[in-house]
Amino acid sequence: MSRFLFVVPPLVGHVNPTVGVGAELAARGHQVAWAGMPEVVRPLVGDGAAVFVCGGPRLGEGGAVRPPDVRGPSALKFLWERFLAPLAEEMTPGVRAAVADFRPDVLVADQQTVAGGLTAELLGVRWATSATTSAEFTGALDGMPKVDAWLDGLLGDLRHCTGDPAGTADPRFSPHLVLAFTTEELAGRPVRARDRIRFVGPSIAHRPTPHHFPWRWLDPARPSVLVTLGTANAEAGARFLAECREAVRRRTDRLQAVIADPAGSLGPPTPDDKDVLVLPYVPQLPLLERVDAVVCHAGHNTVCESLWHGVPLVVAPIRDDQPVVAAQVVDARAGIRVRFGRVTASRLGDALDAVLHEPGYRAAAERVGASFHAAGGAAAAATHLERLADEPAPIPEVKK
Repeated sequence: MSRFLFVVPPLVGHVNPTVGVGAELAARGHQVAWAGMPEVVRPLVGDGAAVFVCGGPRLGEGGAVRPPDVRGPSALKFLWERFLAPLAEEMTPGVRAAVADFRPDVLVADQQTVAGGLTAELLGVRWATSATTSAEFTGALDGMPKVDAWLDGLLGDLRHCTGDPAGTADPRFSPHLVLAFTTEELAGRPVRARDRIRFVGPSIAHRPTPHHFPWRWLDPARPSVLVTLGTANAEAGARFLAECREAVRRRTDRLQAVIADPAGSLGPPTPDDKDVLVLPYVPQLPLLERVDAVVCHAGHNTVCESLWHGVPLVVAPIRDDQPVVAAQVVDARAGIRVRFGRVTASRLGDALDAVLHEPGYRAAAERVGASFHAAGGAAAAATHLERLADEPAPIPEVKK
């Protein structure tokens, strides 16, 4: 049996796909561990899992607090300079210690946790990439050569500081295996790392749900909608969530909505909210089995989990890879895109009416969902990792 070490950032949406893959590998008799921040990782992987401690900043805290109006290339630059690059530097000692202690046969590094790839390259460990978004290998930066060159320079600086200065591999894309938790039916054909990408679809697995949810509140006789902006956009979503709530209020008795509001921006409920349930946290996967549409920020995980369940979307991208993922949803005809910063309750209501009542959107969502199920998910990812572990060990390069 083999040992697999998952190196993950303090981002729930990036840890979640590894949970199902890790569980599948463990069920096959392999040893599995994670390297990351225990306060983020352990609630997701379970108390019995091995978690090696890594330091690092948290997005939305300290110097990694992004102003709500930072978008486009500026948002990407902020993300890398204030969060991902410092994360790589601060995680590196913990990742090296985890490799020395756990001695993995394969290291699985999140696409944005480049400390994993750089450490694996330095220490001669076989490694795979866990790609929780397809934006970077579908040519998202092709129209921005200056941004692409700037990012290459930043990654080169990180390699000289934390990795092998003579290394050549892009730490975002393993030269051995890239696990893409989507399919070409949604993402389109890749233009980067094409020869080693394996499309496995979403990794759907049981997750702990410590927060109570009033399931009896859902009325099976009426369509229901889930509204969520993920875990990293709480402070930016007050206006948008208010417009969503108003759109539902105008559809009293024919629509109900569950709104995730971790920042509490909507305040206490009013008599107008009998068809709106606002909670700080929601059990997303169980809810997706019950709702008829999702309004979200086009986060890759939320989009793929929705489409896995055949649920059409209204997407309002904010920044980072979200505009790319939103375009994928629209191109697949599985949803409607609205403008996060300017959309009104009327526009949101029209979009909801369309995805709920025009059958083409659900049909497209179900088509993409069928491709996800056929791709194999966590089981397929585990099989690819097993094959990588069974390959002959690399011969360490003798440096003169």
